[in-house]
Amino acid sequence: MALDTNDRAIAGFTMTGHSLVHWFETSIPIFLVVWLAEFDVSVALLGIVVALGYAPFGLGALPGGILADIYGTKRLVLLCLGGMSLSFLVLSIAPNIYAITVGLVLWGVAASVYHPAGLSLISTGVEERGTVFAWHGIAGNVGIALGPFVAATLLIFLDWQLVAALLAIPGLVAVAYGLSADFDPMNAVDDVEETTEEALSLSELFGQSRALLASAFGLVFVIVTFEGLFYRGMLTYLPEILHGLPAMEAFELSADLRGIEPADYIYVGFLVVGMAGQYAGGKLTDRVPAERGLLAIFGVLALLALAFIPVTGMGLGALLALCGVLGFFLFAIQPFYQNAVAVHTPTDTRGLSYGYTYLGEFGLGSASIAIGGFVLDSFALSAFFAMLAAFALIAAALSAGLLVFQDRLDPSREHAAGAGTDD
Repeated sequence: MALDTNDRAIAGFTMTGHSLVHWFETSIPIFLVVWLAEFDVSVALLGIVVALGYAPFGLGALPGGILADIYGTKRLVLLCLGGMSLSFLVLSIAPNIYAITVGLVLWGVAASVYHPAGLSLISTGVEERGTVFAWHGIAGNVGIALGPFVAATLLIFLDWQLVAALLAIPGLVAVAYGLSADFDPMNAVDDVEETTEEALSLSELFGQSRALLASAFGLVFVIVTFEGLFYRGMLTYLPEILHGLPAMEAFELSADLRGIEPADYIYVGFLVVGMAGQYAGGKLTDRVPAERGLLAIFGVLALLALAFIPVTGMGLGALLALCGVLGFFLFAIQPFYQNAVAVHTPTDTRGLSYGYTYLGEFGLGSASIAIGGFVLDSFALSAFFAMLAAFALIAAALSAGLLVFQDRLDPSREHAAGAGTDD
């Protein structure tokens, strides 16, 4: 079914925002090598600095969701885009590591509000929710792939300060575009109560949070956290793992191409295939209940993680095929959990719900970076993939529980197949 005018407007607005969040996010590590040389600091210190920037990205999702419910989703997305662009302009004039820290923290705070605001906007304003979730996810993958590629390419020719400033330009253009975008953010919701721009009291916030976490959404939140543990662990360490595999010896580059790492191109391909996964997953959410989709895809991810070690011994072709399939399913699952949140939460707390969702995905899920580093340092590579498989299997079991007990957990809702609608 073709998207109507309102759906297309929201899709364009949120796809732009999602791609730029990840455009900025994945370009930051490219600057690390330059900053190490420029400011003569240790890797450990700069790692702390970058962590201070990334931390608010996940931890700020919950307050971002609260603000989206109070002040409106479009306003929050525009502030996000403007704030991220401003932060990179701060980086472009940073004279020392302290100013770098300020710029990165500003970016993390600004970026943190996007996911709860953008996804809440889709869930309340779009009729063809599954399709738009799919395109929204694809746009995020475009940003993930293009951010580091463009930053690395520009740094070959330009000073890093100018590159940081140039990377801010698309964000500023997006703000201008967003200001002119015209759509109804509550078009897909019936009987909407007028939103008041009043801050929630602590008791109201506690009450809404308790009601959410005591419903089926509480189980969805735990499922998303385990998905985040799998996702963050895989994306963080897969490039390093690929670099160390014997199969990479099949790529022997000439001296003229020194500095180009074949493993990096495999990783970019992994992300590009993820776009197809996002699209397929989003389309399937219109036909398959979110709970069944989550159960099936987590099962596939567990099998793929367990298959990684034996497949690496089968040669380069088998490795490329596994990475392609893994990239497809790793991103195909995202529209399902995003839709599960929409199905199992009331409209008036949708921003808060997505705030909790991305607190679990990017905040709690980032624990697998520390856990994975310890496992890789202390045990064989197979133990790392066994750990990821365990995360997926636990999430699959929880998804099965959601499928079986959803009516008992959420008795006031009717669980239709596919995307589902708010009652």
